[in-house]
Amino acid sequence: MRVRFAQQGGRAEPPAADDAAAWIAGAVPDGWFAERPEVVIDRDEIIIWGRLPRPELGDDATEADAAAAQAGRIAQFREDTRDARIRVARQVEHRYQRKVAWGARCGDASELFTHLSAPVMTRLRQPERQVLDTLVDAGVARSRSEALAWCVKLVGRHTEDWLTDLRTAMTQVDELRRRGPDA
Repeated sequence: MRVRFAQQGGRAEPPAADDAAAWIAGAVPDGWFAERPEVVIDRDEIIIWGRLPRPELGDDATEADAAAAQAGRIAQFREDTRDARIRVARQVEHRYQRKVAWGARCGDASELFTHLSAPVMTRLRQPERQVLDTLVDAGVARSRSEALAWCVKLVGRHTEDWLTDLRTAMTQVDELRRRGPDA
């Protein structure tokens, strides 16, 4: 299969991954998850989240017992499925030209296995640098890079509805662009 990348802003774009969630649902072995895996895609990475069934505990189990059992279920899943997850990930990476990460959820516990951490370059003026330096000086972050990541997470958490609307609008624009003016 020959893959072509569209140049956008000097950066090669990976192929469309519109069918990735369905393809991954078919590639993941039956019985791994309690429901269809959630697939999160960006231009660099595909994260496959799977929900595991809660462990059976007795009526006398505490919240701490439940948390430990859920963490244990995730750890055991990670170990038991490692080779098969690597095989599926290689196929997904080849097909969609993105790195693949896996995560598991069980009850209230969730763990994201090895995933991509992409460097991002930016130029900040003094007022923005002072914000980052304040976070570092206060011990919220160990470095400007970590402080910037913290800020991005905070903005994302407080603007999720707006970001969801924006992503939906971008998807519609991509679809119109793909269909072209003759559609």
